[in-house]
Amino acid sequence: MLVDGHNRCYTEIKYMEPWVGCPLIRQAETCPVKAGKQGYMKLNYKRTFFIGLAFLSISGFWQMYDSIIPLILQNTFHLGETVTGILMAMDNVLAIFLLPVFGALSDKVDTKIGKRMPFILSGTALAVLFLMLLNAADRQQNLVLFICVLFLLLLSMGLYRSPAVALMPDLTPNRLRSKANAVINLMGAVGGVYALLMIKLLVGAGERPDYLPLFLSVGGLMTAAVLVLFVTIREKQVAGQVAEEERGQEETAQKKSEPDKENTGSGTGTTVLSKPVKRSMIFLLLSILLWFTAYNAVTTAFSRYTRVVWHMEGGSFADCLMVATVAAIISYIPIGNIASRIGRKKTILAGIILMSVCYFAAIFVGAYHPVINIAFAAIGIGWAAINVNSYPMIVEMSKGSDIGKFTGTYYTFSMAAQIVTPVLSGFLLENVSYRTLFPYAFLFSMLAFFTMTQVRHGDSRPEKKKDILDNFDVED
Repeated sequence: MLVDGHNRCYTEIKYMEPWVGCPLIRQAETCPVKAGKQGYMKLNYKRTFFIGLAFLSISGFWQMYDSIIPLILQNTFHLGETVTGILMAMDNVLAIFLLPVFGALSDKVDTKIGKRMPFILSGTALAVLFLMLLNAADRQQNLVLFICVLFLLLLSMGLYRSPAVALMPDLTPNRLRSKANAVINLMGAVGGVYALLMIKLLVGAGERPDYLPLFLSVGGLMTAAVLVLFVTIREKQVAGQVAEEERGQEETAQKKSEPDKENTGSGTGTTVLSKPVKRSMIFLLLSILLWFTAYNAVTTAFSRYTRVVWHMEGGSFADCLMVATVAAIISYIPIGNIASRIGRKKTILAGIILMSVCYFAAIFVGAYHPVINIAFAAIGIGWAAINVNSYPMIVEMSKGSDIGKFTGTYYTFSMAAQIVTPVLSGFLLENVSYRTLFPYAFLFSMLAFFTMTQVRHGDSRPEKKKDILDNFDVED
């Protein structure tokens, strides 16, 4: 197969395996994948980059939201930590209901521009509009207006969050989705780092800085990213090409071998988990709940904590979060190699210990010092060690049973933690002391270590990744 600079395929299908040839070659359409040596499929990185712009915009928004909204609630409207925690948990409560609804609704929609694109375009437009109105409510110090606009903003994000995430698997052949997911995750990280950089540069000192420049920068990123996505990706056309390509792949697979009637690990069987495996699954899910309880408490309250305890002004707190994010990205490859040597469970336990030590050390820090960035780099590495390996352990244990069911349970436990912990930690911050934040995180992190030691199944030494990019295929 010959592929030119525009990824167009020119050859006769009969000389190739069905999954290699583009089914619409005779019409000179753009093939959804590139062909590598010996006809093997290769990911179309350019297209995947454009698809990832939707996730980039979402990640940029949520990074800004988690850092700035608590400050507005506290400094503009003088709400207590408990009420602030309740409002900050609202997005996760809405997500439980909105994400499945709009995801399923987008499955059924069929328009000229595709299934997902109408949700992505309308959701982004509404989110940017309400983001600007949110700033107006902040300037007017109108709490009722602020809460109403905040609710509409979260609805708008829920409108296109699931469709945006579903766009990648829609437009990527099945066997290439892991690598494509790695690109998507890297795009999301770029969006998060962009938001933190804008916070550092645009948020001034004082109790009530002007957030309009920051909101404009994030809203501009969201608008530009989604417009470029819409212009460069013809969803309906590419989806049709991918569907044809996958049908050819399935037909070839059926010819080559009969389906394994026993436990294939496909996740579509009806095998019931044995009692020992079920016990390990329960402890793993508890571990997920506990380490999210610890980590999310810190990320949600950190902007306020640094102002009150470390006396940091403006957006300077973003430095620590940027260091943690970048450290996590850089560590994905080494962590993958470590897990391939010592196993996933030991890698997770090492990550929990690393984070716990940092939480414990932060208890005794009374003012910001550049050395703190080293601790946050360690927290980022520890969090990456957990994320890279925890979901694969869920999959490993649920093989032959219902992987989809336990995937949903995984996200239920992580989301439950993110609903409860802003309220619980906020109550302690308000009624006891701000200095309870890191003891709180340390306690729940150590509980997660204990429950993780009780996990006896689902561990393995994953094969070393053949492609560097595969290390960034993180589910969480």
